Amino acid sequence: MEIKNIIFDLGGVLIDWNPDYMYKKIIPDVDQRKWFLENICTLDWNEAQDGGRLIKEANELLINQHPEYKELILAYYSRWEEMLSGSISGTVDIFKELKTNKKHGIYALTNWSAETFPRALEIFDFLHWFDGRVVSGEENTRKPHKEIYDIILTRFNLTPNSTVFIDDNLRNIKAAEELGIVTIHFQSPEQLRKSLQEKNILA
Repeated sequence: MEIKNIIFDLGGVLIDWNPDYMYKKIIPDVDQRKWFLENICTLDWNEAQDGGRLIKEANELLINQHPEYKELILAYYSRWEEMLSGSISGTVDIFKELKTNKKHGIYALTNWSAETFPRALEIFDFLHWFDGRVVSGEENTRKPHKEIYDIILTRFNLTPNSTVFIDDNLRNIKAAEELGIVTIHFQSPEQLRKSLQEKNILA
């Protein structure tokens, strides 16, 4: 089946996001910072906001549980822009080539809080290049739940076996594969370019 559409994940594929970038400024000790991010402001906690939970509710939940870490907890979203080190330029270059070629529909499927995504749209111009996008926080569901894949396929009339999904999270890749979507597990811009060439998407 010829590939007609491409779906990009954002964080870790087009945008370099990592809570460590910000927290290393306020928790200099590596072991203490690692413990905090693995036990207090965890990825699971963050994903609930990606799935639609309000930041205010998330902060209150953690502060009630760990009042001694109140300031560090509040920093997660008050300083979240400092977790963005910029775009992953090699992937943005690939995106630009695909957009210039005009041979494929190009879409975004991202786990991202609805409350912070508008700011991302201001920071990264390339987020406006997509033919369509699905932001988890706006849908009250997230990857790897089947529902969010169904949303993007239905909303933009995409056929799974003629659509490539690019994501750095293997869990999300496997969920897409279960629906018959063609996948590329992103590891680097160079590896992505090679994979797209192998699928005859890029020359």
